Amino acid sequence: MNFQKYILLAVILLSAAGCLAIIRFDWKRYGLIYLISAVTGNLLCFSLTYIGFYTFFNYLLEDYSITPVLLVSTLFPLIALFAIRYSPKLWIWKIPFYWGIIHLGLVGEVILKNSVIFKFEAEWDLWDSYTLWWINYLLFELLGGKIVPPEKRKPLNAESFRYGAWAWILLHFIFITTIFLAGIYVGVTVFK
Repeated sequence: MNFQKYILLAVILLSAAGCLAIIRFDWKRYGLIYLISAVTGNLLCFSLTYIGFYTFFNYLLEDYSITPVLLVSTLFPLIALFAIRYSPKLWIWKIPFYWGIIHLGLVGEVILKNSVIFKFEAEWDLWDSYTLWWINYLLFELLGGKIVPPEKRKPLNAESFRYGAWAWILLHFIFITTIFLAGIYVGVTVFK
């Protein structure tokens, strides 16, 4: 097993532990969200790979599937569970909360894309991923609101998103860093 597979294995194990940590709050409801996210994530990933929008290489269980099933079955549900558990009550704060999550997800995709694990084909780019991330996690926010009752959630305090508070600082760091890095990435890849 090469170094990248060890990193993938570590991400899978940490994501699985994170999923279990959130599911323990209400194993029926959060467990259902986990199952829905794992199944839909794998179906979507398989479909987009099968169609030819992107390709995976050098991942765990590559002899058995065209997609990294273990990674999709742990990391995507962890993000959905985390977002449902901690998203703020008001939509004015939910949007920057999800925006930060999606920006971090795109950084992960760029890292994978520049490794020997993941390759976008000509018909797919980061804008497609960005759009799909938004649709996916906003649908899970709505679904989570129907399945997980408010007393089983722990929304971040709205005051945390106000100027100078910890969430405000963290989100601005994420936005500024990822937008800056995206500019460099576009400059390096498009204007060769």
